[in-house]
Amino acid sequence: MLDFNQPGLAVFDMDSTLISIECIDEIAALVGKKDEVSAVTERAMRGELDFAQSLTQRVALLEGISKAQLQQLFNPIPFTTGAEDFIRWLHQHGWKTAVVSGGFTWFTNQVKNQLQLNFAHANCLSWKNNKLTGSVSQPIVDAQSKANYLKMWADQLQIPLQQTLAVGDGANDIPMLDAAGFGVAFCAKPAVQEHANISIDEPNLMAIADFFEAQVVDNHG
Repeated sequence: MLDFNQPGLAVFDMDSTLISIECIDEIAALVGKKDEVSAVTERAMRGELDFAQSLTQRVALLEGISKAQLQQLFNPIPFTTGAEDFIRWLHQHGWKTAVVSGGFTWFTNQVKNQLQLNFAHANCLSWKNNKLTGSVSQPIVDAQSKANYLKMWADQLQIPLQQTLAVGDGANDIPMLDAAGFGVAFCAKPAVQEHANISIDEPNLMAIADFFEAQVVDNHG
C-alpha cells in the first residue's frame, strides 16, 4: 500500500481521466468528423487497434483546424469532477504529480499549468500558419512510453516505484498501471480493470483520496 507520509509520484492519463472529454473526438466534432474519429478511438481504447496507427489515422482527419477552434474546447478546461481537489490533496501530502497522454501537448501543457503539475508529456501536433497539418510528430507516445515516463520521472525524483500511483481508463494505460506501485482504473474498460489494484466507477477523482483515507482509518482502527 502507498504511504502518503512519504514522498511519492502520481501519474495521470489526461483524456477521460484528468479531463472529462476525449480531445481528439471533440476536435473532430469541430469539422463534423466526430463519429468517424470516435469509432477509431473506441477501438483503440479497447485494445483492438495499434495505438500509433490509430492516432495517425485520426489526426489526418483534423487537417485545417485552427488554434482558435481548439481553444474553444479548453475555455474553460473541462476538468473531471474532483481533479483539482485530488491534485491539491496529493500536493498537500508532498507528492509530485504528472500527466502523460497519447493526446497532445497543446492540451497537456494547459492542464499542467492550471493544476501546477510537475511533469507533462504527450504527442506533438504539427502546425502551419496556425492550422493543423494533419500529422503528428514522431515518436508517438503510446502505451509503453507512458510506462517508461512514469519510471523515468520516479527515477529523476529518486522515488521508489512502490511509491508511485498511476490513474487511467484505456488500454494504452495498462503498461503504466502495471509499472506503478499502485494502479487505479478510473471509469475504465473491463480489460483495464484487470490490471488495476482498484477500480473507481464513480466519475469523481476525489474517490481515490477517499479510498486511501479509508485505508488509513482501517489500519488504525
